[in-house]
Amino acid sequence: MESDSAMVAFPLLTTPIESNYRACTIPYRFPSDNPRKATPTEIAWIDLFRNSIPSFKKRAESDTTVVDAPTKAEKFAQRYADILDDIKKDPESHGGPPDCTLLCRLREQVLRELGFRDIFKKVKDEENTKAISLFPEVVRLNDDIEDGGKRLENLVRGIFAGNIFDLGSAQLILQWQAVIFVDNSGADVILGILPFARELLKRGTQVVLAANDLPSINDVTYPELIEIISKLKDESGKLIGVDTSNLLIANSGNDLPVIDLTRVSQELAYLASDADLVILEGMGRGIETNLYAQFKCDSLKIGMVKHPEVAQFLGGRLYDCVFKYNEVLG
Repeated sequence: MESDSAMVAFPLLTTPIESNYRACTIPYRFPSDNPRKATPTEIAWIDLFRNSIPSFKKRAESDTTVVDAPTKAEKFAQRYADILDDIKKDPESHGGPPDCTLLCRLREQVLRELGFRDIFKKVKDEENTKAISLFPEVVRLNDDIEDGGKRLENLVRGIFAGNIFDLGSAQLILQWQAVIFVDNSGADVILGILPFARELLKRGTQVVLAANDLPSINDVTYPELIEIISKLKDESGKLIGVDTSNLLIANSGNDLPVIDLTRVSQELAYLASDADLVILEGMGRGIETNLYAQFKCDSLKIGMVKHPEVAQFLGGRLYDCVFKYNEVLG
C-alpha cells in the first residue's frame, strides 16, 4: 500500500471537501447519540460484518500461499470477532466510532497481519478465465446493435449483470474523458465494465480505469486489471478492433472494497484532474460510499443493492439497481 504521504484528495471533489464530502453514505450515528454506547445502526452493521466471518475464515483456510492456513484462519476469526465485540461495547475503541470504512479496514488489517494477502485469489482467477473466454461474444452482440442509444443501454444492462434498467438519455455519457472506479473481478469488470469502456473508446473518449492497489475480497486489483486487458488485446494492441491508445489503467491507492476519495494515489489524481465524467461502479464504491458525493464534473454512481440494511436505508428492495447521474451545469 502506498505511504500516507503519497495519498491525496481526488481532485474532482467539490470544495471545500471538509464540508461537502463524507465517504460513507449511511450514518451509523448522529451527534446527539451517546458516544460510549453503540447505536442500533452500529449494532446492525457490526452484526453484519460478524456474520461474514465464517465465509472469510473458509476462504482463508484454503489459501495455499500461507503456511498453516487453517490455524491462522481460526486466529483471524477469533481476533476479528473480538474486535467487533469491543466496538459493540465501546464504539470509540479501535479507532471508532465505526463506519463501513473502518469495519472493512480492521478486517483487512487482521488478515494481513496473519499473512493472508489475497484469500479470494483462486476464485478471482477462475472467474476471470471464464469471463475472458466470453468477452469476444459479448462484444460482438453489442456491436451488432446498430442504434447507438440502444447499444449503450445494453452495455449498462451488462454492468448490472442482466438486471433490467431503462437508460434515460444515452447522450449523457458521451464525454471526452471518463474516470471509472472498477469493482469486482470476473464477469463484473470483463463482461460489464470493459465492453462499456470499449464503446466509449470507439466514440473518441479517453478512459481511465482505476483499480485497487491491494487485494480486498474479490475486487480486481491494478496488476490483475493490467494482466486481464493484455490477454484481451490482439497482436496490434486493439480490443476487438478498437484502438486502446486512449485507455489508461491507474492504481487508485485503495485497499478496501469501499473507498474514501480524500485518499487516492497521486497517479490517479493527476490522470483525473481534467475529467468530464466520474463513474463509481459497485455497491461498495458507488452506494455504501460516495452515493451522495458531489463532484466538479458530471458523475454516475451505478451498482446493485446486496445488503438488506442498505436497501432499508434507501427505501428499496434487496437486489434493486441504482443508477444515479448528477450533471454539473455551466
